[in-house]
Amino acid sequence: MTKGEKKLYSDVPPTKLRNKEEKFKPAKTNRFWLTIASLFFFNMLQNRFYAMRYYGVENYKERDKKVPTILFAPHCNWWDGIVLYNITHRICHKEIRLMVEELNRFPLLRRGGAYSVNKKSAQTAMKALQYSVDLLGDLRNILCIFPQGIIRPPHFRPFKFQTGLAYIAKSAVKKYKKINLIPVAVDYCFLRDNRPEVIVDFGKCIELTDENIDRREYTEFLENALTQICDEQFSRISNGEMDDYKILFKQHLKWYRRIEQRLKSIDLPEIADV
Repeated sequence: MTKGEKKLYSDVPPTKLRNKEEKFKPAKTNRFWLTIASLFFFNMLQNRFYAMRYYGVENYKERDKKVPTILFAPHCNWWDGIVLYNITHRICHKEIRLMVEELNRFPLLRRGGAYSVNKKSAQTAMKALQYSVDLLGDLRNILCIFPQGIIRPPHFRPFKFQTGLAYIAKSAVKKYKKINLIPVAVDYCFLRDNRPEVIVDFGKCIELTDENIDRREYTEFLENALTQICDEQFSRISNGEMDDYKILFKQHLKWYRRIEQRLKSIDLPEIADV
């Protein structure tokens, strides 16, 4: 690493590094800004990726719709929040609520459903956790969480969650009696096009009704659930088993790719031996 170059991955959350007091900022949505955000974030994906495919959505659709739902996923890059936004709005047809640590840098994200968290101390982070429990009461929302707490490299193992997700789950069961937790695997890969694709897999819905769970034990249980769906996704991609994936969007071939396809379809005459 050259002098002055930032480290790719850090074990310390950004707000701990800054060590500054930052006021908690809740989500602040309305119909106008949600429409703008939905169009903007969808266009971002379409401009950068060839397609977005998803699998296992029945695990979401067959959940108990009368209780709150939490989606939790790994966090490996900047696109994860944009992908979860489109999953929530365009596949689940709900409003996203997403905890964003560096919201002070992107304050407009509050209009799309983001709210802040400051990990400078356990006391300051608690505001965001308590807010997460409260917003689950509105079933128009889906809470999306990256339980690792920091960005990790793609396919990083083993998953190690902070205990915030288990805290939210346990507190929500006390308040609402039951909640759904659904692990979501997200990967970014090249298939047969010159642009990458977004691959999303919904894991089996976990129903929690016991408010007396041990937070550390339940955190390990959720780690294993996310590991399982991510490993299953990796196996499908590695074996080219993509036929059962639904497509959220797929780009038209570029002009040079269309020419390539046309050339491949031309049968050249055989040249006779002299």
